[in-house]
Amino acid sequence: MKSLRLRLTFKLGAAFVLIWAFAAAWMLNDLRNQMMFSLDQRLVASARMVAGLTEQMPGLASESAGAHVHGTLNIPGGMACQVSSLRGEVLARSHATPDEGLESRVSGFRDQVIDGVNWRSFTLSRGDLLITTADRQVEREALNLSILLAASVPVGVAMLGCLCLLWLGIGQSLLPLNRMRDALMRRSADSLEPLQIHPLPSELKPLLDTQNQLLQRIAKAIERERRLTGDAAHELRSPLTAIKTHLQVARMTEGAARDQSLAHAEEGADRLHRTLEQLLLLARVEGSLSFDDGVQSNAEEVARLAIQDANAGDNARIDLILPGNLSDAPVGMPVGLAVAALRNLLDNALRHTPADTRVELRVITSADNVVFRVRDHGKQIAAEDLQYLTQRFWRNGNSEGCGLGLAIVQAIVQRCACSLTFDSRADGLRVDLGMPLRR
Repeated sequence: MKSLRLRLTFKLGAAFVLIWAFAAAWMLNDLRNQMMFSLDQRLVASARMVAGLTEQMPGLASESAGAHVHGTLNIPGGMACQVSSLRGEVLARSHATPDEGLESRVSGFRDQVIDGVNWRSFTLSRGDLLITTADRQVEREALNLSILLAASVPVGVAMLGCLCLLWLGIGQSLLPLNRMRDALMRRSADSLEPLQIHPLPSELKPLLDTQNQLLQRIAKAIERERRLTGDAAHELRSPLTAIKTHLQVARMTEGAARDQSLAHAEEGADRLHRTLEQLLLLARVEGSLSFDDGVQSNAEEVARLAIQDANAGDNARIDLILPGNLSDAPVGMPVGLAVAALRNLLDNALRHTPADTRVELRVITSADNVVFRVRDHGKQIAAEDLQYLTQRFWRNGNSEGCGLGLAIVQAIVQRCACSLTFDSRADGLRVDLGMPLRR
């Protein structure tokens, strides 16, 4: 069954029917026992009534002296009645009494079969007389069946009515889901606006919130894709044009001019390669790809790996300063992202620091956090420009970079719950990159 409404009705209805059937069976069984008890009490009352009548019949009373008197008893309701002596001689009986007579030697209730018919009898001893009353079991069962049918019909009707109300109630409760479905069906294929459905039950609000969060993530993913495409088209146009121009010049010239043009074309290709690598890394960081490869490294190892990769291996101008009580706890993020973020900070510092000046990398650790402080000796950045440092393709002055290094660092910080702060002074820029440590 694919319908949620039908599934809910079937499961709830099945549980409902089982409970009602159990309660009905219990009630009907109790009703049957009460009815049989009432019919037995009817036999007892009839026997006592006949015993009272026999006291007013002197002929029956004298039978104990040896007289044989046969009488007929008028008992209403088709009940059989028999009056016999202690020796077993029948003194009087009703029209409904079988010809073979009722077994009356034992007082109390008993079930007996006479001429293939089941009887329920009661024998009362009164002096020298035995009064036996009885009725047929088939009549009892017929009365029991009619009473059970009369009691079962209202229960069955009530059960069917409750199932219908359950079907209607579930359908009414699912109307908000239908409204959500209709709202989604009416939307255009490129519409990613959050759904606004009111009123909505509290149980469905988490579903609506999750749906809206999914739409937001899809919108962000599409926006990242569009921005990556636009950025790539914008940023790669200039290097490709420059490479093409230098190659054309090299084709038309000879000697030193040709070599210079080829060198410039190679530089443009290198820049294009770096830009493509940075764009791809940024797309991976902002996407949902996992960088966790199970490798764990502490702060010192991350710092040394970043220095080793910085500036394409030309890292002789970087000074690593470690504290004496450096923690051995591994960083609480993928090592590849930690190294990439710190390497981009070092590349940026080397690019803006004069060639005869060194760059400092200081590691500061606490109980659950590590801070990598990168200091360069470049020009001071205006306070109002600090907010643009992590924007894509924003360059300060005539920077030779592609403008993606700090944007990648910011994306890693947002993804891994790190921290990034900038402090620009007259003697250079200080960047603090904070990372969590595993306990």
